[in-house]
Amino acid sequence: MTYINYICNAVKQTETGSPIYTHRIADMLADEYNMENREASAATSVAIKRIIDGKLIPELRFYQKGIYYLTEATPFGEIGINKEKLIADKYIDPDNGYETGLTLLHNMGLTSQIPRERVIATNAAKECVRTDIRLGVTIRPPKTRITADNKQYLQALDAIELMNKAPIDAEHPYRVIAGFIKKQKLSYERLLNLADHYYTKNTILNLAHAASAGYDMVYGAL
Repeated sequence: MTYINYICNAVKQTETGSPIYTHRIADMLADEYNMENREASAATSVAIKRIIDGKLIPELRFYQKGIYYLTEATPFGEIGINKEKLIADKYIDPDNGYETGLTLLHNMGLTSQIPRERVIATNAAKECVRTDIRLGVTIRPPKTRITADNKQYLQALDAIELMNKAPIDAEHPYRVIAGFIKKQKLSYERLLNLADHYYTKNTILNLAHAASAGYDMVYGAL
C-alpha cells in the first residue's frame, strides 16, 4: 500500500467536521512503515498536497497549516470544522485546561447572565492573557500548572473567587458551590490548601461559607 493510499484510508475514517492533524497522521505513518519522524512528516505533507490537488477525497478541506477536515453538503451549505473539538484539543484535553469565567458560573447556575466572552484557564496560555480570535475564546494562565489531579479543584476555586466579581443572582449561591464540590467529590481540605497557596483571602472566606452551606444541606441548620 502506498503512503497516499494509507493516508486516504486514515482520512476517510475521520468523522465529518472533526479536525485532522497532519502531525498525528505522520505519527501513524511512522509506526506503520517504520520511518523516522522527519521522513514521515515530509511524506505526509507531500501526500496530503497530492490528495487535495488531485481531489482524491473531494470532501477534504484545508483549515489552516497542519489541520484539515472532511465536509459534507447540507441544505444550509457545507459543514465546517468542529471548533469545539479544536478548542478542546488545543487548550483543554486531556488535562491541559478548563472552562472558567462567567461561562463557568452560568453553567453552574450561579448567574443567569449570558457571558459575552468564553474564558479558558490553560497551561497553553503561558504567562499572559490573550484572545484566540479565530476560535472565539480568551485564554489565561491558571493559578498553578493544571494536572489531572488538581484540574477540578482549580475550577471550583475559580468559581468561588469570581463570586465577588460577577453578577451572582442564584438564591443560595453557596449551596450551589457546595453542590458542585459534592458532585465532583472534592476534598475541602485540598481546596483549602490550594486556596491558601494560590488564591485570595476572600476566596478562602467564600470557601468557608460554601463548607457551612454544605454542612447545612446534609445536617440542617442549627
